[in-house]
Amino acid sequence: MTITITAFERSPDGGKGLARDTRVRWALEEAGQPYEVRLVSFAAMKQPTHLALHPFGQIPTYEEGDLAMFETGAIVLHIAARHAGLLPDDACARARAITWMFAALNTVEPPILDLVTARILEADKPWARQRLPLVIDRIRDRLGQLSARLGDADWLDGAFSAGDLMMVSVLLRLRASGILDEFPDLAAYVARGEARPAYRRAFEAQLAVNTGKAPTA
Repeated sequence: MTITITAFERSPDGGKGLARDTRVRWALEEAGQPYEVRLVSFAAMKQPTHLALHPFGQIPTYEEGDLAMFETGAIVLHIAARHAGLLPDDACARARAITWMFAALNTVEPPILDLVTARILEADKPWARQRLPLVIDRIRDRLGQLSARLGDADWLDGAFSAGDLMMVSVLLRLRASGILDEFPDLAAYVARGEARPAYRRAFEAQLAVNTGKAPTA
């Protein structure tokens, strides 16, 4: 059965890999699974056809036979559970990898997204200048904790897993802010994720949508 995912017709980030379909593309590339992409406009995302797949009118969605899914974390977990390459065989190590997936989405990403909100959507508010340092402090606290746990290891728990895929994807959102550079071990961790051939294929495929250039081989 052909796997089909949805992605932005034109990504708000211009193809820098921050749109969440990149996470799904990366997981499919790591798992060696072919897939097709259906591009949707912002207008189409709010239409009944797309809302039937994603009730909140976002991307990505995942379709395979009779299965239709939304929410990036759930999609990546589904891919990882069905195909080798993203979760360890050992039951305990597998559980820890899934824990890191949830930690990336539920503990590390929220303050990072809050920074985007504070800098872009709330920049004109009278209290924005007072709130921004508080948001940045929360991010630094989380990164300090994550850095302490990672230490000098290459990955969060032994070999690369879906937990690392999600964590690297989340941390990438901080690159433009400069905050990630305050934690050299985490910056190096993200760079290792980006250097993976599967990530490069996913990134270039997403970039090609926004530049009109075919991905390199």
